[in-house]
Amino acid sequence: MSADGAYQVLARKYRPTDFSDLIGQDAMVQTLRNAFKADRIAQAFILTGIRGTGKTTTARIIAKGLNCTGPDGKGGPTTEPCDACPNCIAIGQGRHTDVMEMDGATQTRVDDVRDNIISTVSYAPSSARFKIFIIDEVHMLSVNAFNALLKTLEEPPKHVKFIFATTEIRKVPVTVLSRCQRFDLRRIEPEAMIAHLARIAEAEGAEIETAALATITRAAEGSVRDAVSLLDQAIAHGAGKTSAADVRAMIGLADRGRVLDLFDRIMTGDAAGALGELGAQYADGADPLAVLSDLAEITHWISVVSIAPDTAEDPTIGPAERARGQKMAEDLPMRVLTRAWQMLLKAIEEVAYA
Repeated sequence: MSADGAYQVLARKYRPTDFSDLIGQDAMVQTLRNAFKADRIAQAFILTGIRGTGKTTTARIIAKGLNCTGPDGKGGPTTEPCDACPNCIAIGQGRHTDVMEMDGATQTRVDDVRDNIISTVSYAPSSARFKIFIIDEVHMLSVNAFNALLKTLEEPPKHVKFIFATTEIRKVPVTVLSRCQRFDLRRIEPEAMIAHLARIAEAEGAEIETAALATITRAAEGSVRDAVSLLDQAIAHGAGKTSAADVRAMIGLADRGRVLDLFDRIMTGDAAGALGELGAQYADGADPLAVLSDLAEITHWISVVSIAPDTAEDPTIGPAERARGQKMAEDLPMRVLTRAWQMLLKAIEEVAYA
């Protein structure tokens, strides 16, 4: 529960508050630690990556680190913000007057950039060490807005820092990229994600199977926010103890073992059996598009395993499924897998319109 008694979703409740809480971004954290330690802090940062990897969260942590004064009020810029000084508390609550967040998706015009940034950068911060501008989804700014920002971005006052976040780095003009220090936030590895979800489940007093955590991790595709949101839903869905079957039913995924059964029937030419299995899965509530996507994923996985057998050791895949996949990789020629892949891609495209 939050301070006012309202329920707070897990994705917000367990949002990282410092660099030590960020998972799977060791290279970025190490670079920032070294930069802060050597007092080589860039004037502008741009954070890019898929949804839910922590771009906006990292921007706020950097803002806290730049303006943290420590519990005694005498500290300098740090990668370990104290979360106790007035600046850290205000930034963490999103109400610091010197840390301004803009949404590039809604404030796209040159007038927005001029009114919110250009006209205010010359003024010193009111209470913090730096005046910081955070622009989320910066790629959504118009061409004129980017051009208006260039001069200020290249030669900002000493008290100003810029932090940009985007999921579409290729849409950001190269003239902007060349003025920023770029960090690419990686997809979270399955092992780290499962461990993270297990810690949250334990903290929440929820009992959830490891196989269920693996299913959530696979569905999240490397996004922490997606994974934690699914975990939140799964805990409510399970109402006590959550199994992998509960998670699959909740997400709308077909049972992976049954998808392997379907794949096996297709590969052995058992058309009647394959249609029967597909009909049974559909009757049980499986989305046909999800079934086809799972078949494509299995085709890709078996193809990779046939080329590099060591890749079968995936923590999101159970031992029984792994053994079946390895057997299929040995039995199925690559030309058959390639043809299946091409047919499934076409089928997925057509089913989306059907």
